[in-house]
Amino acid sequence: MNLPLLLLIFILCFWAQRLEGAASSGPAEVNVGAIFTSRTINGRVSKIAIEAAQHDVNSDKSVLGGTKLSISFHDSNYSGFLGIVGALRYMESDTVAIIGPQNAVMAHVLSHLANELHIPLLSFTALDPNLSPLQYPYFVQTAPNDLFQMAAIADMVSYFGWSEVIAIFTDDDQSRNGVTTLGDKLAEKLGKISYKAALPPDPKATRSDVEKLLVQIRMMESRVIVLHTFSYSGQLVFEVAQELGMMEAGYVWIASTWLSTVVDSLPPLPPKTIKSIQGALTLRPHTPDSDKKSAFIARWNQLSNGSIGLNPYGLYAYDTVWIIARALKRLLDQGGTISFSNNTNLRSQSKGTLNLGALSNFDGGENLLNNILQTSMSGLTGPLGFNQDRIPWKPSFDIINIIDNGYKQIGYWSNYSGLSVDSPEVLYTKAPNRSIANQHLDSVEWPGGTRSTPRGWVFQGNGRKLRIGVPKRVSYKNFVSQINGTDMVHGYCIDVFRAAIRLLPYPVPYKFILFGDDHKNPSYSELVNMVSSGVFDAAVGDITIVTNRTKVVDFTQPYIESGLLVVTPVRKLNSIAWAFLRPFTPLMWAVTAVFFFFVGAVVWILEHRVNDEFRGPPKKQMITMIWFSLSTMFFAHRENTMSTLGRFVMLIWLFVVLIITSSYTANLTSILTVQHLSSPITGLDALITSNQPIGFQVGSFAENYLREELNIPQSRLIALGSPQEYAKALENGTVAAVIDERPYIELFLSEHCMFAIRGQEFTKSGWGFAFPKDSPLAIDMSTAMLTLSENGELQKIHSKWISKKACNAQISDFESDQLPLQSFWGLFVICGIVCSVSIAIYCYKVIRQFNQSYPHVTDPSGHGSSRSERVMHFLAFIDEKEEGHSSVRTLKRKRSSDLYESSNGNGIEDESRHNGRTWL
Repeated sequence: MNLPLLLLIFILCFWAQRLEGAASSGPAEVNVGAIFTSRTINGRVSKIAIEAAQHDVNSDKSVLGGTKLSISFHDSNYSGFLGIVGALRYMESDTVAIIGPQNAVMAHVLSHLANELHIPLLSFTALDPNLSPLQYPYFVQTAPNDLFQMAAIADMVSYFGWSEVIAIFTDDDQSRNGVTTLGDKLAEKLGKISYKAALPPDPKATRSDVEKLLVQIRMMESRVIVLHTFSYSGQLVFEVAQELGMMEAGYVWIASTWLSTVVDSLPPLPPKTIKSIQGALTLRPHTPDSDKKSAFIARWNQLSNGSIGLNPYGLYAYDTVWIIARALKRLLDQGGTISFSNNTNLRSQSKGTLNLGALSNFDGGENLLNNILQTSMSGLTGPLGFNQDRIPWKPSFDIINIIDNGYKQIGYWSNYSGLSVDSPEVLYTKAPNRSIANQHLDSVEWPGGTRSTPRGWVFQGNGRKLRIGVPKRVSYKNFVSQINGTDMVHGYCIDVFRAAIRLLPYPVPYKFILFGDDHKNPSYSELVNMVSSGVFDAAVGDITIVTNRTKVVDFTQPYIESGLLVVTPVRKLNSIAWAFLRPFTPLMWAVTAVFFFFVGAVVWILEHRVNDEFRGPPKKQMITMIWFSLSTMFFAHRENTMSTLGRFVMLIWLFVVLIITSSYTANLTSILTVQHLSSPITGLDALITSNQPIGFQVGSFAENYLREELNIPQSRLIALGSPQEYAKALENGTVAAVIDERPYIELFLSEHCMFAIRGQEFTKSGWGFAFPKDSPLAIDMSTAMLTLSENGELQKIHSKWISKKACNAQISDFESDQLPLQSFWGLFVICGIVCSVSIAIYCYKVIRQFNQSYPHVTDPSGHGSSRSERVMHFLAFIDEKEEGHSSVRTLKRKRSSDLYESSNGNGIEDESRHNGRTWL
């Protein structure tokens, strides 16, 4: 045999031995346990799906190679104890993972065992949102938990406009915690669970238990019922509800995913069951369409022998097996081994009848758990994997409406974009949008066959009339009053209430009950408290919406604006001889007069040397200056200005005069035609500091506001019961002012013209109707009153009852009507600056001309002229008329030289006398 052939045989034998060693390095079999209740729908479906997955995994040698995946089943038979026993048996038999348990009751207990022995638990039905991965790190939920299911239900409740629901649930950990989560999600949407009704744990609920519970619910106000339970109890609830007439129009039933599993897995349903669930809404875990899913569905009848239909939890069961298989493959590929060791914590507990020493740790449990959480693959339910919170990717649900021929899908819910008629796969390609406008569902066929969305609640008492408390007023009966001493009432508030009731889409039986002693106006705070305590079902009247009241009742939309106002007496301004001085304050008059003479003087200075009309004897020039300044008020001055500076000053001054005269005319007209307040009270601040008595209406919230918010002593507050008492107290000075709400004040002033409002409204509120807390009628009435406002009906009712009748006179404050200097100081400043600048320019020009015309001349002895002589020359210069030519300046210089050469010191005086001039 040649050498190359021997070498080839040697190499082949070597590699065969290596391959055999590699194949034998992995375990021959890996044990996985499964804990389910075989008599439940999900238990039966899951067992078939898990067995199919086991077969497919072992048939695919690329997954575990020569290692066989062995899955054994344990029937817990609805018993938590048997579930724990089964788990302990698995942990004694070198089990690497457990699928299950089926419900959260066992999951909470078994998770502690899993944590201790490092054996992963994977469940697609124990979906309690309180199974925290921090507390239970070895427990993994492979389907979306109830947190997302309850978020979907809360979004549906909000979408249809309901605010309250009744929750019926099985009294176990999973259902109880799910309902708690629902309450949290509803609160985020401003809704709530009005009542929680617990059923005995499934399947212990009896028909008697259910009937007793539903009879109690039927007496309640809410008609939106969320049923979060299991298939046996859920079907029983619907059957009893059908018998009690609770599946008729007006009711809303929303079932969690248990109902969709019944519809999917138990066709055909019995006629009795089909009839009992007509119109109900339910959720189904959403699984996208794929070739894998279609192929598995096609196999299902063969796998199940037609014994039960497939539901999404069967798909999750199949994928869960594959998640474990892929994680085991990665564990083996990483060089890990399937080995177990004794638990040191149990070693000391092994004595006795319990064989706790048989329980052992899975050495590779932590690595297997990490591999499970790092899963990234495509399964029957779509992409498989977990986010950082260990939640399966992209949780979503189908929303199903049960109808005669089965069901119809009305939309989807996804954690990505909320409610939509488009599938989540379409939405994932777009930006997330959870806005209200983007939430959509198809039409629903509700219980009773109606397509109109139920309002979700009814009145308590099965048709009992609502007891409406109405204040029995003894004053201001335009708002609320009796009719001829009977219990019938009318008025502005009553008309608004009746108009709003007529707009409601459903009948509301009610009766008015008067509240008060007929001697004084009742306490409105007491009336509101009686609504809160249940004595009245609502309160209608002129009830102000204030903070303390909103804490105990719900108010409707305000139907009239209100706020506190101060009212004081007024008087007619007498026509006196000096009324023409009233438009301006004294300071304004003084400054105006000063500026008239100041501007006149400035113009005289600027015009004196160039304008013959501003020249002449001193007496004449004084009269001309005064006349010119005053005549500018009427634009009738006959003197013309010739200098540029004079004209500029006059332009500014005439503008100032225009503004002043226009303001004077307008204000004088107002003063002579309107009334003026005689009270020194100018508003709330002045009233508080005055220490004078203040009147308020009996029963009004104004008393508490003045005493508690403004700290006004009770001794200053005087209760007044009617408009007549208001008028009398204000006239005789018993009170300095009355504080009341705007609607009352408007009605009071329409008949009492000698009073007026002082200052601004110092509170902002409104009147509304009071209902018990969380009453849905308050919301509907608010909507109706907004409609009344928009269609103009509210204004018509207002005009009918609160229109002003007699007083139309304007009211003003005399002192505030006078125009002060502050209103015009800017004009005076501008005018003063212009005058000052003009004078400065003029002085500079005159001094420059004087220096050119009268240079400094020395006498023969070599001494210059004295200062007094030069001043006299300057005065003479500015008094002379300016000719504006160089020849005149030459003549003046010659004249000056002759004067200096003369030895007579009175030469200038003689010349002035000769010329007939005097110095000014």
